[in-house]
This record gives sequence, structure tokens and C-alpha cells, in this order.
Amino acid sequence: MTVLQSTVDTRSAEYGANREAMLAKLAEIDAEHAKAVAGGGEKYVDRHRSRGKLLVRERIELLLDPDSPFLELSPLAAWGSDYRVGASVVTGIGVVEGVECLICGSDPTVKGGASNPWTAKKSFRAADIAAQNGLPTINLVESGGADLPTQKEIFIPGGRIFRDLTRASAARTPTVALVFGNSTAGGAYLPGMSDYVVMVKERAKVFLGGPPLVKMATGEESDDESLGGAEMHARTSGLADYLAADEQDAIRIGRRIVARLNWRKQGPAPDEDYAEPRYDPEDLLGIVPTDLKTPFDPREVIARIVDGSDFDEFKPLYGTSLVTGWARVHGYPVGVLANARGVLFSEESQKAAQFIQLANQIDTPLLFLHNTTGYMVGKEYEQGGIIKHGAMMINAVSNSRVPHLSILMGASYGAGHYGMCGRAYDPRFLFAWPSAKSAVMGPQQLAGVLSIVARQAAAGRGQDYSEEHDAAMRAMVENQIEAESLPIFLSGMLYDDGIIDPRDTRTVLGLCLSTIHNGPISGAGGFGVFRM
Repeated sequence: MTVLQSTVDTRSAEYGANREAMLAKLAEIDAEHAKAVAGGGEKYVDRHRSRGKLLVRERIELLLDPDSPFLELSPLAAWGSDYRVGASVVTGIGVVEGVECLICGSDPTVKGGASNPWTAKKSFRAADIAAQNGLPTINLVESGGADLPTQKEIFIPGGRIFRDLTRASAARTPTVALVFGNSTAGGAYLPGMSDYVVMVKERAKVFLGGPPLVKMATGEESDDESLGGAEMHARTSGLADYLAADEQDAIRIGRRIVARLNWRKQGPAPDEDYAEPRYDPEDLLGIVPTDLKTPFDPREVIARIVDGSDFDEFKPLYGTSLVTGWARVHGYPVGVLANARGVLFSEESQKAAQFIQLANQIDTPLLFLHNTTGYMVGKEYEQGGIIKHGAMMINAVSNSRVPHLSILMGASYGAGHYGMCGRAYDPRFLFAWPSAKSAVMGPQQLAGVLSIVARQAAAGRGQDYSEEHDAAMRAMVENQIEAESLPIFLSGMLYDDGIIDPRDTRTVLGLCLSTIHNGPISGAGGFGVFRM
């Protein structure tokens, strides 16, 4: 039988402690998510509503098919910075008239929807997801353009937003702009470079330079409506393809545009006859230990996210610190690589490389479940070829062409983060659990390395070494690395696509796999040179 058998004891004290710790972390994440949902705050939300306008999330809700999910991306962008959590823009994947679309909506309650450096980074990530997965893009536009005090950080890289729109059109993935308010300066190119443009009557204002700038540049007197109003663009300039009576009408027109795209997925359809996992996803709250140095069996996670808890394990007796095997999630085939005991040895690296090659031969997406401290170090392992074997695994990950999905469950340290398809290796999606941590190495190890180096340097100079100073330095470094390893910090830096509740993992993976299958699924034709 290939159905996994669970040994989790949900009544044990250890499980209870793990569960309580996870729930506490989830509460912290929820509080930060609430800041993003709050936008610019009560004052600016009330001002926006007083003008008869919908909030950005209300616009998205009306745009989506009834009762369909919305996979929000990077909701904690800009966390820990001087900017509002969420970076004044909402991005995500939702279903419009049966078509999965990348949706990007500016939040006008945050500085009028002006774009700051984090807005640009979040928008770039959204455009990458649309391009990699062949998704139509819908922009909900109401933005004052660049946040001028930060222009030095946004002007030059920000041009990529418009480049991406034109490349999407060239790739035959449609782009739609629904303009609800201001779209000025560089922002005017959002509708200008979209395939379809809808403007709301008496609300949309689209111009390269507003009346004050025109007055300064040319001396010409003008008003908003004649310079860039929706009716002018619909009747005179031709920039507007559709003139909407109000916001709801603009959303209705946007939905009809998508309905007429004649959109077809290029990837294979999932099996419709599949079973839910045999074990309760609620159990996932207590599986990850509070101390990430304590290993846990990833099969317990796999059993709660794959169809029917059915898993064909590959090479189960070889390289046992890495679990590999075949399964399905919501009817989609996947190959799974999951860290079992943290450390990756030569055997695990070679096993992973072979498994990745096999997945590419049969055009099967790969799912990476992270809990690794990295590749093994030490004389025995260096002499045994850990570098070339680790390089073999990283080579395979780098040159694999089937879609990759990554979930950071626990630790994801060092080159193990690379070998398990971390952010730099372009997984189609990467999400983290609240229990995850990622850095070049663990805080204690990093502080210890710095301590050893400092001691050796002092000895080389013939100086005494202060133990008091060493203790203070180690504590400072450990605290810094601990803070910078947390998922909320990494999510704020856009190193993942969001922090998810472990119980939602199967649902999130299903949405991602469905998204991925908008484009063709095809494996690599070859790999680089493997050092054997």
C-alpha cells in the first residue's frame, strides 16, 4: 500500500505545545495582515468612501466570480520599512469569468495610491508571476504616480512596469486596465500600454502632466476634464476603449472583456476523480517542533496535503534525510522533495538530482518542502565530495524546466535553501509557514563563527581577548540574525509570496497548480555538466 500511515499523537504534551506556539505565531501574522487591509487608516478610508468610491479590495471582490477564491500575494510587502504594510497595492490571482487572472489594484487610501520603492518591487513580482504562468493581467488603476520624495529609488527601475505590460501583450497574454481615478505622469502609461482600457466617467483622469505641470511647462491654462478626463479620452483621444457610468459599470465591462478573450489553458487538465487526504489538516498546527533543531517526519505533512494521502516514495532506503516521491494534489501530479532530518549529505544530493531529472522526463511539477540546515560539513564529507554532490543537486534545480513550488515549513539555511529551490532559483511560487526561518546559517552558529574569527585575529595580533565583549557581541549577533531569519521579515522583503496558515497549504497548492497549468508543462531538454 502506498497510502501513508500517520503516527501523530494529537493528545501528547509535545503536540499541544507545538500547536499553541503555531497559533500564537499565526495571531501575530494576522495582526500584521490587518494593517495591510486597513490601507491608509480610518481617516483616509472615510475620505475615500465619502467620495462615493469603493475600496480596492471591494473592487477586487466585485470583479471576481462569486464565491471564488483570491490568492493574495505579498500582503506583508514593506513590513519593517518606513512605508505602509502592503506597499499601497494589492496583488493576487483570482478567477474572472472562469479565467485565472493576475489582478493588481492600487490602494488610493495610501498616499493617493502613489508608488513607492516597495510598490514597484511588489508589482515586479506580480508581473513575473503573470509572465511565467501565462496569466491575463487586470490593473485596477487609481494612483497619483510615483511617490516623489522617493523618485531616486523608483524612477529608473519603475520603467519595468510598462515594459512588462508590452511584453505580456507580445506574448499574447491580454492586459486590461480599469481606471477609477487619477492615473498621472508615468501612471498614464498603465492604460496607455494595456490591450483594453475602461475609464469611469467623471472620475478617471489620465494625463502625462496635470494642469499645474502644463502651466509650468507651457503656460497653457487647462482643466482636468479637457486635459485627461474619461469622456475626452473616449470621444477625442481614443485612449479609452470603453466609457463606464460608474465603478460597478467599469467592473462589469472588465468582466465582459475577459469573457470574450476565448481563453484556453495550455497545460493538461487535472484528474477530476480524486480523494481528500485521510488525515485532518488541523493536525498540521502541531507537527513542526518549537525548536527547529528537533527533526520531524515530513511524511506527516505530505499525508495531509496530497490526494488520498497516497504517496509513492522513491529511493526510500537511500539518502534518508531527504524524502522524495510521487503524488497528486487536487488531481494534479507532483513530485515531492521534503527534508527529513535537516542536513543534506552526498547521498541526498545525488538522489535529488536523479529525481529532478525523472520529473523533467515526465513533465511533472515539483514541490519542495523545506526544513534543512544545509549541506553537511567536515573533513569526512569534504573528502567524500559533498561540494560536487551539492553542486549536482543545485545544477539539477537550476536547469529543471518543470514548474517548481516551494513551502518553507521550518529551517531553510545555507546552500540547502538553494538546493531546495529558494527564491533565487525562481520557483513559480514560494510560501512560508509562520514556523519558518531562513538565513545563511542559524543564529548561534553564525555568532560562534564570528567569535572564533575574532579570537584568532586577536591572537594573531598578540592581544588579549575580552570574554565580556565576546558575550555581548554574540548576543547582539544572535538577536539580529534571529530577527532577520523570521518569516515576517523575509516576507516584508518579498523573499516569499506570503505567509500561510499550515492548514491552508493544500488549498494554496491547488490554486498554484491550477494557475501553473495555464501554460504548457514541459521538462528540460538537457542539464549542465554534472560533476560525478
